[in-house]
Amino acid sequence: MDENEQLRGLAFAVAYRMLGSAAEAEDVVQEALLRLHQAAGVENRDAFLTTVVTRLSIDVLRSARVRRETYVGAWLPEPLVEETERDVAGRVEDEETISLAFLTLLERLGPEERAVLVLREAFDYDYREIARVVGRSEENCRQILSRARRRIEAERPRFEADPRERDELAARFLAAAREGDVDGLVALLADDAVLVGDGGGKARAIPRPLVGAAQIARALAGFRRIGDTWGAELQPVLVNGQPGVRAVDADGRLLSVLGIDVADGRVQRLHSIVNPDKLTHLGPVSDRALRPGAEPSAP
Repeated sequence: MDENEQLRGLAFAVAYRMLGSAAEAEDVVQEALLRLHQAAGVENRDAFLTTVVTRLSIDVLRSARVRRETYVGAWLPEPLVEETERDVAGRVEDEETISLAFLTLLERLGPEERAVLVLREAFDYDYREIARVVGRSEENCRQILSRARRRIEAERPRFEADPRERDELAARFLAAAREGDVDGLVALLADDAVLVGDGGGKARAIPRPLVGAAQIARALAGFRRIGDTWGAELQPVLVNGQPGVRAVDADGRLLSVLGIDVADGRVQRLHSIVNPDKLTHLGPVSDRALRPGAEPSAP
């Protein structure tokens, strides 16, 4: 990987964690790289780029707050999807900070709180570096971080420590979902498991989170019956570093992305993204799941 690719990768990693949106992150990355290209005498290009990306992302979050507060239904991040054929041992060590569950929790934080937490926990910046990026004192950054951690600590996600056990359980869960096996799904779900759906008012999605293994299992079996009428196929993928499922229609167009959080040998939380606006960066999106009258997103 050459230096430009490394810089782009770093910029996207910061911007995506800050924004939870692949599209918005790409816009920030483009602007930040342009500023880096135009700047003269930059000695530490990583530091320069991280600073610009973080500050641009703070501005985006401030302007997006009203839009997200009026969002229809539950809000989930735009997913990042990878094929699952890579070596488990080669996965990134910081996948917790890019998980759908963690990014969703970050929505509770103000822009500067989010910036300080991301830089500290995802990129291991020290307080002097963080202070320089956000334009605050080191002591103030310590206070901001402490406050941010308190705001999310109670619901901070837990993940299976052994990736292989996690993936094996996720594979059994996918098999049960493919069969519409309610009993099999119940056996794999935690008693207090949660299913969150994000349709954004444009696609058919559950109106509010479902809680409880039996209720979720019945809902998933119902979704599978509907998918059968569309010729849907469920494919295993990695979603934001965690096991997941990609559903495509008979023409190979994307219907939904499901993230699966596993801990203590059970599926703890499911994140279902069906809003077409949040899937277009992954390829052609099906119009089968759209609400009547909704327009499919442009690819």
